[in-house]
Amino acid sequence: MQRVETEELAKQLPDRSKRGIARDTARLVRAGVLPVGARLPPLRDLAFAMGISPSTLSEAWKELRRLRILTGRGRNGTFVSGSSLAPRPARLTAPGLISKGALNLSMGAPDVALLPPLADAMAYGTQAEGLNVYERIRILPELEAALRPTWPFTNSSMLATNGGYNAVYVVLQALIAPGSVVAIETPTPIRLLDILEDLGVTIVLVEQDEFGPKPESLRKVLEQQPSIFIYQPIISSATGLHLSPQRMAEIGDVLEHSDMLILEDDGLGDISNAPPQSLGDRFPNRVLHIRSFSKCYGPDLRMAVLSASEEMIEQVQSYRAFSAGWTSRILQSAVAWLLKDKETQRRVAMATDIYQHRRNRLAKALRGRGIACPDGAGLCLYMPVHSETFAMITLAAHGISVVPGEYFSMQPSGHIRVGTGLLSSDNCEMVADVLALAAAEPVAFDKLPG
Repeated sequence: MQRVETEELAKQLPDRSKRGIARDTARLVRAGVLPVGARLPPLRDLAFAMGISPSTLSEAWKELRRLRILTGRGRNGTFVSGSSLAPRPARLTAPGLISKGALNLSMGAPDVALLPPLADAMAYGTQAEGLNVYERIRILPELEAALRPTWPFTNSSMLATNGGYNAVYVVLQALIAPGSVVAIETPTPIRLLDILEDLGVTIVLVEQDEFGPKPESLRKVLEQQPSIFIYQPIISSATGLHLSPQRMAEIGDVLEHSDMLILEDDGLGDISNAPPQSLGDRFPNRVLHIRSFSKCYGPDLRMAVLSASEEMIEQVQSYRAFSAGWTSRILQSAVAWLLKDKETQRRVAMATDIYQHRRNRLAKALRGRGIACPDGAGLCLYMPVHSETFAMITLAAHGISVVPGEYFSMQPSGHIRVGTGLLSSDNCEMVADVLALAAAEPVAFDKLPG
């Protein structure tokens, strides 16, 4: 068994924050500098050598134990386990409180019954221009032509990608240096946080209210000189609340005083029930705009489109050459067909109204029970609770599964995220009753009557 020297390890952990320690230790494990089975120095000794509080180091190691990179505690020491060295999306794969037969409201997923049929679109896709030719194309001309009339970033080049999060991932890999500071609105999609943590960047949070990211919070974050700001330009998929055009303009005014990149992640696309908007024409050399088609046309299409300046699109496409050099022409052509088909567009518009009705019916029921939940759209709402832990346990006891707010904000937020896309009129009032119980302030046993 190899013992790791205290002073030597301290020198290799330059970032003294708990997140930096966890990130750098994981990097040393993956690089083999800390081999599987190695015993780490006693926590207090290493903390002293690093000049930090033992509690800071303890929190960092707690995170690595959660990821199964480290194991053991107390007098037995801490060891490199190596049982989970491959990166994994911790939030996305974290087990929830889901019992057998539970009503699963943890997913912000579309109702399969409301998705348009794909048979005709896929048949059309098999006739795509240049099918099965080994030429790395950015985007089929017919797909670009179908998108241009409503695309909010007019002065841009386009690139088809294998889904929205694939677009986010390749953008960050291609354009953002390891260890960079990345600004992101909070709450935010859990997969974005998983991606950023896997990349080893420093995450700084921009608070948002019911109108979108707060300009004053963004202004303060700029003091840390982030390389990129990531936000959702139409509707927050975590809260179901729209970004107002006025707030978009205010965000743009703040960003005038920065040269960082701006990544707009439109994850809901045509079911946002609001016009598309972008800062792309205002900052054409800094904005990257992504639209996903999964929620409105079907997740198995694995399709999104990225637009940006010609230079940035070329950089992203060059990075993609290491793996999938292009996105399936069949799928691109199928999406182009769906965008042009009148019956498909009628179905998507109908689904959009149904989703909004389901969400806002629950929001109204919650307001009637004294819980502040503004109207919005999309597939989720973000509900305030006194205690996330109490809320999760209460809901699980009543056979309902949701997601704690800390998954979307890196820390307890006093909220839970409730998926509304699959709610029915039959269970809305029952769900609202249980959610109201879960939102209540826990009562201590010594204060119960009798």
